[in-house]
Amino acid sequence: MTERVLLVTGASRGIGEATARRAAGAGFRVALVARRQESVAGLAAELGEDRALALGADVADWAAVSGAVEETVRRFGRLDAAFANAGIGMGVSFFGDGGTDPEQWRDMVLTNVYGAALTARATLPALAGSGGHLVLTGSVAGRYIRKGSLYSATKWAVTGMAGAIREEAVGTGVRVTLVQPGVTDTDILDSELRKKPKLEPDDVARAVLYALDQPPTVDVNEIMVRPTGQER
Repeated sequence: MTERVLLVTGASRGIGEATARRAAGAGFRVALVARRQESVAGLAAELGEDRALALGADVADWAAVSGAVEETVRRFGRLDAAFANAGIGMGVSFFGDGGTDPEQWRDMVLTNVYGAALTARATLPALAGSGGHLVLTGSVAGRYIRKGSLYSATKWAVTGMAGAIREEAVGTGVRVTLVQPGVTDTDILDSELRKKPKLEPDDVARAVLYALDQPPTVDVNEIMVRPTGQER
């Protein structure tokens, strides 16, 4: 098997699903990771058992996410790219004037920050062996302050994490790309954001594939993509 292999977390919907579909169409074999294997089983069957593998893993669980990477390498024989995309969004008020209960915040921080870090740690040894590529989903909210937004803070953390990994990767042949989408039409949007200009998930998927399609000598470090008309 010589086709490139891409592992995608958060592959059951939104940007992850769109990227998996576009990558499979471009000739990648894809490992589809979601918290519940059954949520990506249908997509794997659609893409073809020879091209897609459905895996259940919570990215904030080291044994689970490292096991998913190991199973991917066992099945396909290699790993050429990983897309640390799994994420959660929720409304937060630090003053208690609305938003979700503070007990719910933990899952967002663990998924968006710790989960991205564990995905990187689990995949980078294999990516170093293949001269591969790590892509992380950040956000425009990880570049501009958002009032009262813990989600924004998690994406600022991902921005810093991507830079730290890229510096550690120097000399390994591994490339690191941070994709920073603006408002995207996924199920994490609240009613106010749904009124604003929006990207489609496939718009972001095209940006991911652009980075992955560059020659090994080209390391696209950051891509910020916003819908036309988004203020910041």
